[in-house]
Amino acid sequence: MHIERLTLQQFRNYTSQEISFHPRLNVLTGENAQGKTNVLEAVYYLAVGKSHRTNKDADLIQHGQTAAKLQAVVRTGAREQRLVLQLRGSNKTARINGVAQSKMTDFIGRLQVVLFAPEDLSLVKGAPSLRRRFIDIELGQSQPAYLYHLSQYTRTLQQRNALLKQFTHGSGDTDYLSVFDLPLAEHGAQVWLRRQHFLLRLAELVGETYATLSSSRERLTLNYECSLPGMDFFKNSLSLPALSESFQNVLSQKYSFDCRQGHTSIGPHRDDLLFFLDGQDVQGYASQGQQRTIALALRLAEIDLLQEETGEYPVLLLDDVLSELDNLRQQNLVLAMSEKVQTILTTASPIQLPKAMTQQARLFEIRSGIIHEEG
Repeated sequence: MHIERLTLQQFRNYTSQEISFHPRLNVLTGENAQGKTNVLEAVYYLAVGKSHRTNKDADLIQHGQTAAKLQAVVRTGAREQRLVLQLRGSNKTARINGVAQSKMTDFIGRLQVVLFAPEDLSLVKGAPSLRRRFIDIELGQSQPAYLYHLSQYTRTLQQRNALLKQFTHGSGDTDYLSVFDLPLAEHGAQVWLRRQHFLLRLAELVGETYATLSSSRERLTLNYECSLPGMDFFKNSLSLPALSESFQNVLSQKYSFDCRQGHTSIGPHRDDLLFFLDGQDVQGYASQGQQRTIALALRLAEIDLLQEETGEYPVLLLDDVLSELDNLRQQNLVLAMSEKVQTILTTASPIQLPKAMTQQARLFEIRSGIIHEEG
């Protein structure tokens, strides 16, 4: 899979720009705040329907404008797809080959990407919600059914929590509360089982990748901390009906507690993904260099996992992650990735590429929202 052409209209600091990408390596250079990351953000947004930098779609629209439009021509083997996302305020519309999509879940995943950015360090040391978001985005790209069950779970959870808040104010109907338990348990069980399958394979790939990056100095393992009592993701194997029934039973047992707290205390929305080096929790043990290596291993493992799930390699986006590497390590990373996936990277200073490699690359310089192709 690769992007042939990307068009930005009134997006961030771009009024109107079209970029033709090389199927292997593309390097975007320029000083800070010129718009390099905005290009990667546009590609990411077309892939997952969300920005990795803001939760407000309106922030993506060029200052002083009321709408923005993103278009991409994506080639997968012999098939070409034309993807269009238009933003107007907080609303967005999507088209595939000119056909309007009634649901974003039908659009997400047509373009698959893996993004590695400086803020990825927060995947290791940040809040659990960041790691859950990582799982949801990666699963959503390869499994539209996962997005459906997650959205239904989230909607039901919001309704249940709204009722639970009433109990904290002395009102609320316990009988009505039970109405939400069955759909919450059914969709939650679907989310859990799909996460389990995904994470079992991810744990293998991340461990192998980290061993390669660290010369096997430490052993990296993962654990999924599930809020459902007695559920060990990497050991238990439950059927969908059994998991749903177990979840529903615990929801009933937690009525009094949830009513006092004003929110649902168990479910996929309360879980966490944990990392361990030689059995030690990395949040209190690993150095920043080790944490950065874990984050990189996580992203590199995603590439192979998405290829296994879909049969196609995703597009790799590297946002200013080479500055901490020496020239040889920069070359090795870029060469290894661009040999199998389309790679689009940003850097404030041009990287030193071997002459043979520059012939397999397209170089761009960005100045104040204007993209100039070099050479």
